[in-house]
Amino acid sequence: MSTYRLQLGPDLSFDQAAAQLDYLDDLGITDLYLSPILQAAPGSTHGYDVVDHTRISDVMGGRAGFERLTRAAHKRQMGIIVDVVPNHMGVPTPIYHNKAVWSVLKYGAHSPYARWFDGTDDGDGILMPFLGARIGTVLANHEITLEDRVIPGLEDEGAQPVLVYYDHVFPVRAGTENLPVELCVAQQYYRLAYWKVAAEELNFRRFFDVDTLLAVRVEDPEVFHATHGLLLELYQQGCIDGFRIDHPDGLADPRGYMRRLYTATGGAWITAEKILEADEQMQADWPVAGTTGYDAAWRIGALYCDPNGYGELATIAHTITGDIPGSLDEVIGEAKREITTTSLFAEVHRIASMAYQICRDDIMLRDHTQGWIARCLAELVIAFPRYRAYVVPGEPAPDEAVELVTAAATKARLRLDPELHDTLDLVVDLVLGRQVGSEQRVQRAQREELVVRFQQVCGAVTAKGVEDTAFYRWTHLLSLNEVGGSPATWGLTPDEFHPWCAQMAATWPATMTCGTTHDSKRSEDVRARMTVISQYASEWRALLTKLHPYTSQLEGHTENLLWQTLAGTWTSAGPMEIERFSDYMIKASREQKLWTSWTNPDAASEGVLAMTIGDLYADDDVMGAFADWFDITSEAARASILSRKAVQLTCLGVADCYQSCETVQNYLVDPDNRHPADFAALAKMGRELADRPPVSLAEEKYHITRAILRLRRRRPAVFVGPHASYRPLPSSSGHVTSYSRGAGDEVVVIASRLTRSAEQVDDYLGNTVVLPEGQWFDVLTAQEYPGGPVELTRLLERFPCAVLEEVSDAERTTSIRAVGQPPQPKPVRPAPAAETEGGLLSWLTRRFVNREEERTPVQPPKRIDGPADAR
Repeated sequence: MSTYRLQLGPDLSFDQAAAQLDYLDDLGITDLYLSPILQAAPGSTHGYDVVDHTRISDVMGGRAGFERLTRAAHKRQMGIIVDVVPNHMGVPTPIYHNKAVWSVLKYGAHSPYARWFDGTDDGDGILMPFLGARIGTVLANHEITLEDRVIPGLEDEGAQPVLVYYDHVFPVRAGTENLPVELCVAQQYYRLAYWKVAAEELNFRRFFDVDTLLAVRVEDPEVFHATHGLLLELYQQGCIDGFRIDHPDGLADPRGYMRRLYTATGGAWITAEKILEADEQMQADWPVAGTTGYDAAWRIGALYCDPNGYGELATIAHTITGDIPGSLDEVIGEAKREITTTSLFAEVHRIASMAYQICRDDIMLRDHTQGWIARCLAELVIAFPRYRAYVVPGEPAPDEAVELVTAAATKARLRLDPELHDTLDLVVDLVLGRQVGSEQRVQRAQREELVVRFQQVCGAVTAKGVEDTAFYRWTHLLSLNEVGGSPATWGLTPDEFHPWCAQMAATWPATMTCGTTHDSKRSEDVRARMTVISQYASEWRALLTKLHPYTSQLEGHTENLLWQTLAGTWTSAGPMEIERFSDYMIKASREQKLWTSWTNPDAASEGVLAMTIGDLYADDDVMGAFADWFDITSEAARASILSRKAVQLTCLGVADCYQSCETVQNYLVDPDNRHPADFAALAKMGRELADRPPVSLAEEKYHITRAILRLRRRRPAVFVGPHASYRPLPSSSGHVTSYSRGAGDEVVVIASRLTRSAEQVDDYLGNTVVLPEGQWFDVLTAQEYPGGPVELTRLLERFPCAVLEEVSDAERTTSIRAVGQPPQPKPVRPAPAAETEGGLLSWLTRRFVNREEERTPVQPPKRIDGPADAR
């Protein structure tokens, strides 16, 4: 199984996606991996702001368009994986596009949708923080008007009174429509407010700190079925083959959600966007296939980070930014602390209020003030090292959760006055669900809710504090600062990488791997070029010493980020477009929150940054210096780009290819990474490479990707499922990663790494990899090798990686798939299983082993000899 992520929306409809199926089939893809398909807010470019769970996106082509796509895909034996957003809904402009939110605002607790959303009844109504100034100023300026309008979707109700504020339209509570505007506004089930009020007084749960993404109580069975009914119907009809679950750590009960979805589908393939810390394992009691691949992505990247470069790069970072080497934990702690006192203050305040109420209502727990509790909770959240602890109300806290919370409390204790230590101990007991207080305990529901909300707040603070703040500030080597990454891990050796892969292959045989995603801060190719800096640390230091005078007016973290981004995005054509580069630098600087931010942008300083970038692009000396840098590092970058892709596509279960990343792409963080793929150009490249060898780096990556994807489709059980074992292969070189896949060592992968260091010591000369017994055929070059020791210089002569397939004499000339498999009837979906136990393996057998097709004899590709143009 190999997925291809498609970003659907205004630029790619279902019919346009269907038009690419022949291309994707030729590439070797088995399953389309679609961004969210449900009706999203008007103008949405990503689909994660769903406004109607009962409709397929009109912009994408509606249900008819989706069914046309699924029929066309299934004709080619290609499956459909759909991205599901259970945690939140969009609050669109105007709000009436979301009938659930509109109903709650209009009818309050009487709305049939009232139970859908998390909120706190503070007597003021749901906060709607969409005003550009304080409410008094807005009313005094007559910016809010009371009008009668016919609401789209509610035409049968005729014209109804509404409050209008520019593009925003809000419903009016019955009986208040004849009041003066000021009184009418004050009498609603919601509270209109200045947008900056949300940070301190928000009374509903949201996605991180995004006011327009309202959290949904999907843990309620009624809400689950209302929000998943259409997707489940499409699954049962055979239109959907699997699900990717967005942000499960935001849910009240992630395990319960996964179990409910798994049961409702009878055992579908489900993958979770779970961000794991380096020492964290996937939750074993979730009935899912695994993660979406962040855990694999950072480890693959770390294989290509030279630990010998750490000292130089840490010194550079200290010189430019003042950051002390080894102080990443302090940078993360400070960033999380800022988040708890700014954008997520309301969330921390909410759980502190809940804990205080519990204590006030229990005589044995009184005399812990709300301020004390708030400080203890904030420090505990800041010190917590993961997205969340998986404590389920009513169940004993797992040992791992107890250890994590206890360790966080130990760290938090160092920042609290001694007189607050007993309050901290009480907070720890409460968030772990322990039975403390009076024997006749009160507030059971509130105690259970606190357990859940604490975990949800931990995840939000971690996301905003670490990935969206600290990872922009910690600039030692930015390619390590990826979603789900571990920048503290400066390099992995093959001996460290192999055990992890073997364990994953044994325990999560259908987990995903990814290189680039729609959430990536940098594409896989940008990260590869950036990581090469670690191999040329001395040369990089000399370059920055020379160029520092050009950027000395910039804040240090921004300066270091700028130079590394320029290196990572520089290609044989030169720098990326100045508009894209400048837009990215402004966004990244706002994420750093050091001298400008989204809430308080410094227009003058941002103007200086934009002007500096313009001057750099216009300066021949600067551009020439980076052209020289590119020339020096291009061979190492080529090796890193191609080898990393080969490892990503072969090391574990389900391999994903983000749209157009079958070739080289210089994407930065969204929205840059979501621009449309040029499928016409990609298809043209594919046709040309059918008749000639690749001659550029972009073509080489395409060639390698296609060859591996076709191999995966031809031998699915080698890569996914109970027999897809992973075994390290012995090599006398420390500069290759070599392993076999499949129960019978059916595929062997040899990938070079740290090639600059290898060249310095002539590491490949005389060194070997020991191939298993048999005859081996390189699917990248059509070269043949016998089993036993083979010199690396032979294996890696043409490409920096080799992917070998074990073949018999009869198969030797027919082992390479050059065209798509002929269409076959789609298997009838089995009835939903009554038991979830063992369902994943039975699904894998249904999905792959029983469908494994006989190899169709075809002509092998032409032998590819000699190195191509490295660029």
